[in-house]
Amino acid sequence: MNNQITAPEVRVVDENSENLGIMPRDSALALAREKELDLIEIAPTAKPPVVRIMKYDKFRYQKEKDERKKQQAQKNKEMKRVRITPRAAINDLQIKSRRIDGFLKDGHNVEVGIFLKGREKYNKPWALKKLEDFLTLITETYQKTSEPKQGGRGYIVQISKKK
Repeated sequence: MNNQITAPEVRVVDENSENLGIMPRDSALALAREKELDLIEIAPTAKPPVVRIMKYDKFRYQKEKDERKKQQAQKNKEMKRVRITPRAAINDLQIKSRRIDGFLKDGHNVEVGIFLKGREKYNKPWALKKLEDFLTLITETYQKTSEPKQGGRGYIVQISKKK
């Protein structure tokens, strides 16, 4: 910012995002002072470095706003997990499917797992059929991001909202 910029020549962009071209650092600083604004280095690795004439407070606010947007987008992509058992009653499965619908509407990815106990572990085709039957109860349009995989004591499939 201002005198901290060390490059002898810089590419200057004004407060209206118009390119003013390449000029010496000192003349860019003089131009910024004339407009009573700051000279802020935007792209220090570019050849020559890109600087912008604007208020530092506005620049900092925009940067913080972008960070909040990124965090919000990252937060929405959280993986939600729902566990079912193959012998669950249809009402229980409908409740879980409505919960998954809500997760998908909010933009979350969902991991659906069917967990097997005792002798159920040896009847894997039956468990896969139960998992597929459960997936048909989901009313929100979705896509499988992974096919059902055997993991631990059952099968796991990941789904996300269809775009």
